Amino acid sequence: MEWSEFAERMARLARHLLAQESTQDTLDEIAAAAVKLIDGCDAAGILALSRGRTITLSACGDVVGESDRLQGELCEGPCFDAARRTNGERLFRIADTSQPQRDWPRFAPAARELGIGSMMGFLLYTRREDFGALNLYSHSAGAFTAESETAGWLLASHAAVALAGARTVDQLEHALETRHAIGEAMGILRERHGLGEEDAFDVLRRISQHHNVKLRDVARTILSGTPGKG
Repeated sequence: MEWSEFAERMARLARHLLAQESTQDTLDEIAAAAVKLIDGCDAAGILALSRGRTITLSACGDVVGESDRLQGELCEGPCFDAARRTNGERLFRIADTSQPQRDWPRFAPAARELGIGSMMGFLLYTRREDFGALNLYSHSAGAFTAESETAGWLLASHAAVALAGARTVDQLEHALETRHAIGEAMGILRERHGLGEEDAFDVLRRISQHHNVKLRDVARTILSGTPGKG
């Protein structure tokens, strides 16, 4: 992609991000945009590390959540280690997961097993014991170029601004869990009663209003009464 075209698409993205209704929606759009806009990027996600816990705030691609989970379990990886570096680096890269990695000897082969060939992580912010990172993944080794790095920096800037507006990582995690619960409850209603997406949400909303109960609590009640849920 030519830089003039990229700049135009980034400008459109910036306006689109301003129109999002929540921080979560903004983060999801940034992860999706990384896959669309950055050459070599097959998956992208935004990770938070809060008091030693890895939290996937947004994911576009199946490998993202598993990569975040692995880094948390192993206590190593480009994103996990970013907050622990003191040399001022803000970009962390594995060019080829099939090659031995001095800094991440256990994570790299595990990432390879997930189908990750190369990855880049951009540190977004550090706040006390918390940090955030925008992570880009490719199935191929050596997929990311200097141009990919520059494009990633631009997207990371948008993500950093979005996260700066969030009050705490815990609140973002809670909002994400609530959205997942509502989505699962809607899926149950659609399957049981043959409803469309809008009708299923309308059922949840009417129950919430009639009983003066928060929407997330209605969703959790439905999930807790479903075998294998709750």
